Amino acid sequence: MSDSVIRFDRLTTHFRVKNLRELLARARQGAGLRVRAVTELSFEVRRGEIMGFLGPNGAGKSTTIRTLMGLIHATSGAAYLMGEQVPARHARERVGFLPESPYFYDFLTATELCDLVGRLYGLDHSTRKRRAGELLDRVGLGDARARRLRTFSKGMLQRAGLAQALMNDPDVVVLDEPMSGLDPIGRKEVRDLIISLRDAGKTVFFSTHILSDLELICDRVAIIVAGKLRDVGPLSRLLSPKITHTEIVLRARDAEGASALAGAAGWTDVIGARTRVVEDEAFITLPEGADVDAYLACAHSHRAAVVSVTPRKESLEDLFLREVESAGVKGAGDRA
Repeated sequence: MSDSVIRFDRLTTHFRVKNLRELLARARQGAGLRVRAVTELSFEVRRGEIMGFLGPNGAGKSTTIRTLMGLIHATSGAAYLMGEQVPARHARERVGFLPESPYFYDFLTATELCDLVGRLYGLDHSTRKRRAGELLDRVGLGDARARRLRTFSKGMLQRAGLAQALMNDPDVVVLDEPMSGLDPIGRKEVRDLIISLRDAGKTVFFSTHILSDLELICDRVAIIVAGKLRDVGPLSRLLSPKITHTEIVLRARDAEGASALAGAAGWTDVIGARTRVVEDEAFITLPEGADVDAYLACAHSHRAAVVSVTPRKESLEDLFLREVESAGVKGAGDRA
């Protein structure tokens, strides 16, 4: 049995521009009549892992996921789901899916939504009833199961979407922006849910803009910028091991002393050094290569207490920004 449950092989998806205003704008820019949403994308998602899909707005994340789910036809190349080339009807029976900004019939209750999805998967009545009850409790909607979806907040709708995506007890779960609209508690609950799915042997492939969520739970990450894959792999390999900057926290006798400490001679002599003051503490960030010992000696000469000295390595945010900048992308709208 292959270890790959999702695979993209030189997947390319282009759209023909139909909006007259956009056509005229592209004509003035000398651009073609097609938008290149995804170009020759190739990577795989392995069985039993949590794979994060990261990219700026308009990078092609949603287009890639919609193509995988058979909602969009690829221009060239192919996507494979559990070894079957998309559109993969039989493989889809073992997949749970939550689209970005999902729309549900708002006259349904949360229980009726789950029951409807269960019917589409061919589940019998007793299984649908049991699964709906278990999943709504699991996503925190147990007390709202009889309420109409039109009364739900955005975060509650997202929870309902997660419940329906798991109705068929899928082997593969595909989530497009699953943290959208959730508060910090809800995000933690969804992270815990994703981890529990992996612990149960499921595969989870999800996109998100929330970098901290990726860092906390992903086994591997794929980064897409302007429709092209920039890098893929575990964060331990993608992130640079070198120290990028050092954060120092110093405590003075009072706020005036902290301000004097932050402005002491030498702090601002190094290009890239930053300081800020919060009450009686001065926060100094020193760039790579700065003489940290010399700054600590300066702090002691001002009779400041050293609260902490923290070397920082490259974060996922640093990597993400580096990949976006190297691709020459300064900003993008939600086109894909």
